[in-house]
Amino acid sequence: MDLVPLRSVPGAGLLPAPDQVVAAASNVAHKLLYGGVADLRPMPRTLIDDGTLREVYHYRPSGHVQEHGDPVLLVTPLAAPSSCYDLRRGCSLVEHFVAEGRPTYLVEYGEVSFRDRNLGMEHWVDEVVPNAIRAVSEHAGGRPVHVIGWSLGGIFSLLTLADQRSGELPVASLTVVGSPIDISLVPLLAPFRPLLNLFNGNGPITKGYQMLGGAPKPLVKWAFQLTAFQKLVTKPIALATHVDDREFLAQVEAVDHFTSNMIAYPGRTFGQLYHRFAKGNQLASGTFELDDRTIDLGEITVPVLVFGGATDGIAPVPAVRAVVPMLAKSPEVRFEVVPGGHLGMLTGRAARTTTWLAMDEWITEWSTDNRPATPIGTNRKRRHSSAASRALGK
Repeated sequence: MDLVPLRSVPGAGLLPAPDQVVAAASNVAHKLLYGGVADLRPMPRTLIDDGTLREVYHYRPSGHVQEHGDPVLLVTPLAAPSSCYDLRRGCSLVEHFVAEGRPTYLVEYGEVSFRDRNLGMEHWVDEVVPNAIRAVSEHAGGRPVHVIGWSLGGIFSLLTLADQRSGELPVASLTVVGSPIDISLVPLLAPFRPLLNLFNGNGPITKGYQMLGGAPKPLVKWAFQLTAFQKLVTKPIALATHVDDREFLAQVEAVDHFTSNMIAYPGRTFGQLYHRFAKGNQLASGTFELDDRTIDLGEITVPVLVFGGATDGIAPVPAVRAVVPMLAKSPEVRFEVVPGGHLGMLTGRAARTTTWLAMDEWITEWSTDNRPATPIGTNRKRRHSSAASRALGK
């Protein structure tokens, strides 16, 4: 006989089972004594390269696991802390990769201040991401790098690999997670579009970020919370009805910790994102005007895996899927819809058996074998495997 979960029985919440009472009491006591139930210890890491708003870290391998294979580079989006990839123990993409023995790296940007107000997207596309890729490949013995970018980190990665100015980068594959390409397909912005175009570039938003030198941390935090307003309103009820569920409580705590550590946007970069993405929807054409050149996503020549979150309000599935037909020169493009919202699809509890496993399969498929490493940028085997040939033949 199948057992029915207690919460699925009408009226069951009025008569909690003894084990639920014990679990709830334990969770409340742990919260009072230790401040929470989530294990928020970050995975240990070592700085291997740095520059202006660029810090590249190598996550130390587990004591019982030996690193092997091609390295993975996690590209952090602007304004979001790097804990997006390392949310909490037991629900951390970094922890998952390290446990699998993958050489795992991350690039983040540190605190953004008023002095960084003149930095535009060029800084990340021309300097931060390309230099991080080269540093990771060199640190990993010259192996090609599997680049993974979430949200704006995915957009930066796409632009970097499409930009002819980047030159020949040692990249094995690219994975893009929840990166909206066609902003017109984001319903969340629909009510605000008339206001965005009302002042022709001289409105209060423009004047505000110019005066402040960017988008300050409290505003970024508020905007992120606004995208999940319904969950924010119902959060007290959800916590009360799941007080016996330690995994649920731990996830809520970890997301709260993530949100409270948002980082500011530099002024010029915020202006470019506001005018060219939110208002101009420039990437929907597959090209992007940056500085003195046009970047065409159709110039990307590495395999690309794209994830859309089933309940993502910031980057809905159609807005993310829009990039797929643009990647004409990629040997293989794969699109996957996975459970979760904008953050949940990357590091929610369901991601452990969906997003992460799909990433594992993809990286394994496009990885080199265990032969001695070759010089940076010279290993072309990745683009001429049997899988790539079959994709090109379609």
